[in-house]
Amino acid sequence: MDETKGAVPAGASAMPAKPDAWVTGVRPEFEDCLRQLVEIPTVSSDPARKSEMRRGAEFAADMLRHFGAEARIVNTEGHPAVVGEFRAEGALRTITVYNHLDVQPATPSEWTHPPFTYYAEDGRYYARGATDDKGPALVALFAARRVRSCGLPLNIRFLWEMEEEIGSPNFEPLVRHHKDELHTDSVLVSDTIWAAKGRPCVDYGLRGLLGFVLRLKTGTKDIHSGLAGGGARNPFAELVDLINQMYDSRTGKVRIPGFYDEVQKPTKAEMENFLASGFAVPKFKAAHGLKSLRSNDPATLMKSLWTQPTFEIHGFAGGYSGPAIKTIIPPMAEVKLSMRLVPNQDPKRILTLLRKFIHEVAPEVEVEPHGFLEPYLGPSTGPYAEAATEAIKYGFGRKPAFIREGGSIGAVVSMARVLKAPVLLMGLSLPEHSYHGPDEHFDWGQASGGMKAFGRYFERVAEI
Repeated sequence: MDETKGAVPAGASAMPAKPDAWVTGVRPEFEDCLRQLVEIPTVSSDPARKSEMRRGAEFAADMLRHFGAEARIVNTEGHPAVVGEFRAEGALRTITVYNHLDVQPATPSEWTHPPFTYYAEDGRYYARGATDDKGPALVALFAARRVRSCGLPLNIRFLWEMEEEIGSPNFEPLVRHHKDELHTDSVLVSDTIWAAKGRPCVDYGLRGLLGFVLRLKTGTKDIHSGLAGGGARNPFAELVDLINQMYDSRTGKVRIPGFYDEVQKPTKAEMENFLASGFAVPKFKAAHGLKSLRSNDPATLMKSLWTQPTFEIHGFAGGYSGPAIKTIIPPMAEVKLSMRLVPNQDPKRILTLLRKFIHEVAPEVEVEPHGFLEPYLGPSTGPYAEAATEAIKYGFGRKPAFIREGGSIGAVVSMARVLKAPVLLMGLSLPEHSYHGPDEHFDWGQASGGMKAFGRYFERVAEI
């Protein structure tokens, strides 16, 4: 590992013993650190931002050092990662806190204020990355600094990735290469979303992902639809027909034989937790800008989002897409798709089923895979879940519901597989925070409650 220095954030403040007073006292410092961090446009998918990615890593490492941690930048084949650690004398246990510091792109015209300029109003902090995932990362860091100052016998390591938004292509090789250095007793991830404000949630399951492109070539050039129409094959029409054979667009049901063989129904206890999460259909629709849904029943919708696989079409390519109509039959068409997969579904096995089905019904269609992410199912009971329950009740005044997350975090699967440590997902984001959307923001209520909750969680973990 190599060390690199960067800018230094605002100085650390004195830390009183009582958590409520301490949280209030560090608010200006938290806001200053968040401002500096979100104003570095760490868009991992944009090659033009490569220098900003390095600058973001340098700033993060320097901030960790300034807070009293050892910190290093770890180079990868792509963007770097940052590793920091608070070491405690007499510690018998190490916890690793994972967050990512890269962000999604942002279209300035869609935002009320420039996306990479920090703007605060009424306790809300607007900027790309504020809630996904720089704000929650800072919350965990502030909590760790406090418990360290109180002499907690626990080593707290921070593992900050810079490629999560592009599928973590270099994260698992990094973890494997530094496996001995990164040995840990448990992992805490604060990169998930509650179902509703005021109703805390702990996620114990993530869907996996299989992305792929279907491509069909039926000619060598555009041809006149009047001269050849009726005799020539249309690759767009054939791909649409193929998709219709694979997937029912009205219900979301996948028609590929064997696709659901490993899918398990949620248990009664799981459904009780789902229903206790505060999930509300009208708020879900409003948060995502949806006019209608496949179902308006909360239980059905939660099962569809958290426990069922999906089949989605993301875009078509080929043919004519300019103004008006150009009456041609294109020689080639492709469609970009993905499947979200649930625990027990193996992406490689699903790809085999997909290839077999397409070979049988449309053998000329080319299947091009675009990445695999395995699903994850972690503990919802046991000592770490109990610690999270007590900690969140302490921080937010209410016990959390244990739910699953519909999205995917490749790093979680990698850490569980390589480090062989339990991974707990204790997120702080809310549906209204506009995850990946315009006017993304975080808020002081979630930050302050999170600092108290994470601090108590570290205390409980040290006792396990």
